[in-house]
Amino acid sequence: MHRLPAEWEPQSGVMLTWPHAETDWADQLDRVEALYADLAAMIMGYETLLIVCRDSAQAEQVRACVLAQRTEPARLRIAIAANNDTWARDHGPITVLGRDGAPTLLDFHFNGWGGKFAAELDTQITAQLHQSGLFGQIAREAIDLVLEGGAIETDGQGTLLAVKRTLVDPLRNPGLSRLEIEQKLAARLGIRHFLWLEHGAISGDDTDGHIDTLARFCDANTICHARCEDPSDADYAELKAMEEELQALRDIQGRPYRLVALPTPKPLLGADGERLPAGYANFLIINGAVILPIYGDPADAQAKAILADLFADREILTLDCTPLVRQGGSLHCITMQLPQGTLSAPH
Repeated sequence: MHRLPAEWEPQSGVMLTWPHAETDWADQLDRVEALYADLAAMIMGYETLLIVCRDSAQAEQVRACVLAQRTEPARLRIAIAANNDTWARDHGPITVLGRDGAPTLLDFHFNGWGGKFAAELDTQITAQLHQSGLFGQIAREAIDLVLEGGAIETDGQGTLLAVKRTLVDPLRNPGLSRLEIEQKLAARLGIRHFLWLEHGAISGDDTDGHIDTLARFCDANTICHARCEDPSDADYAELKAMEEELQALRDIQGRPYRLVALPTPKPLLGADGERLPAGYANFLIINGAVILPIYGDPADAQAKAILADLFADREILTLDCTPLVRQGGSLHCITMQLPQGTLSAPH
């Protein structure tokens, strides 16, 4: 039986897919590449970083960019795979562990969040990385189900938390009922306890309510979640309804969860006046640290203090992710953790 590990469990590394001029980042490429370089240095201070590049020319440029940050070369791995975009959370492998701790890469289908955006290259990335030998002898299993990594949260003990419409969706998994999807996830991810939310969304989110922008397991009994305190805010009612649902959830042993609210930054607007999906739930847990997205907002410090309390054994790092939300995502969305044992030794 496979088990989907929690993000706080030991990691082999983190995967990024580097932006390039053929993506929607073209008009702010310098700014977003600088952000990626800063993030690379943060991650490499704690563990290995795998960067996916579109071709060998980009790979050379990225290697020079990252190593200019005075990072440790032995912690950098670069692989080549053609890609449409950079949202590694949703096109990267979802790794499960066997009873002996051996990893298996699950390659779910990715269709651009229900066909909203092109994804014909992104859905092939995991297969290309596996074929390159990057993961050694680890098995890859192609799964005939649309599942994005940002859509699911787990406690590592068989519980899955998700907003139902991001999986039970005719544009993602046509013809499949909630029960049929649960059966597939139970078989592939070892899920025994499903926590489905009907509510949960923040303005500017193209994913229909990915859980990693809304509510996150911090340990097996604690969920932190986005809360809006302003009744006049467009997100207030939906987040309040989500919080009421979270309050009603019970763990696999019938106990309520400890809920910890995260603040919401003031509305951040794009060039056309549209609301951007800035939030603090989109943090990344790595070995020894948590990286928190910030936005130059007064609530940044409050969010950092809350995470410092929740993750007392880890350093809390911050990264201004304003450039990322201009394209509809944030920090967790561009990363995918690779559990311990996933990356083979460098050649």
